[in-house]
Amino acid sequence: MFFDAPPSPLQLLEHSELVGMPIWIKRDDLLHPIVSGNKFRKLKYPLLRIAQQLDSPSPPTLVTMGGMWSNHLHATAFAAQAFGYQSIGLIRGDSGVNSATLDDCRQQGMQLQFVDRTSYRRLRTEPLFWQQLLPDFSCRLQQFHWLPEGGSDPDALRGVAEIVGELELQQPKLPDVIMVACGTAATLAGLLAGLKGRSTVVGVAVLKNAEYLRGEVTRLLKHAGYPDYQNYQLLTDFHHGGYAKSSFALQQFCLQFCEQSAIMIEPVYTGKVFYALRELVKSGYFAPQTSIAVIHTGGLQGARGSLRV
Repeated sequence: MFFDAPPSPLQLLEHSELVGMPIWIKRDDLLHPIVSGNKFRKLKYPLLRIAQQLDSPSPPTLVTMGGMWSNHLHATAFAAQAFGYQSIGLIRGDSGVNSATLDDCRQQGMQLQFVDRTSYRRLRTEPLFWQQLLPDFSCRLQQFHWLPEGGSDPDALRGVAEIVGELELQQPKLPDVIMVACGTAATLAGLLAGLKGRSTVVGVAVLKNAEYLRGEVTRLLKHAGYPDYQNYQLLTDFHHGGYAKSSFALQQFCLQFCEQSAIMIEPVYTGKVFYALRELVKSGYFAPQTSIAVIHTGGLQGARGSLRV
């Protein structure tokens, strides 16, 4: 089965600026060569649910949305092809937009449909608006399955929550702190679902004006049937200009981190988490001997648009 993968490795971090504290990296970037990181976790149960609901010999169609370097779009295209499903990607921008990510999606059979920015914003806030953008939707109602931006489906939390069970098997006790990048809040919410009030999750927002993500955490937990866990902190000052934006300091840090640790990171998600970790350790944010695990959420394919290493 596509999603039958062993637990991702837990690796002790060896980095000159972060020595002296027990810091581990949960290498979810190694879960799958293409559909890696949190995308593997978030797609697992939505796709298994769809497989269980099939009542037609015709393959279902996955419909989702993303930008030109979207990790979620990329992962969905590959996973759909592996399952024998069709896929449609609603892309932010005009038809002249192109990227290596979109080329990969096309090669996996994903049909790309470009939408203007106003429509794209409506896709985020109106759960059924996507149906108006697909002319033959009404003819094949049961065969279309919507996956929200970033894979932030309530079923996605279940896959992310499995990280906690793996950590319990890999260490004598859970880490005091688990750090993760936060874009849609689904990975953060999934960790809270798995922890059930234990440990503290530190989410590093990768976009500006991210306080609204607190409401997203609550919404996702509620829709997935979990309590409104509050054992987390949301850090909103490490976005380096906003989503998919960077800074010279962050770019240099990513390069140096790769050189010193032999672990690839990128400036959109994982780079911002490890940069924040370095700054927090330097400032004494964590008590001495706090055990920390950082979730490497993958997303390295998107680095083709932002970092050359």
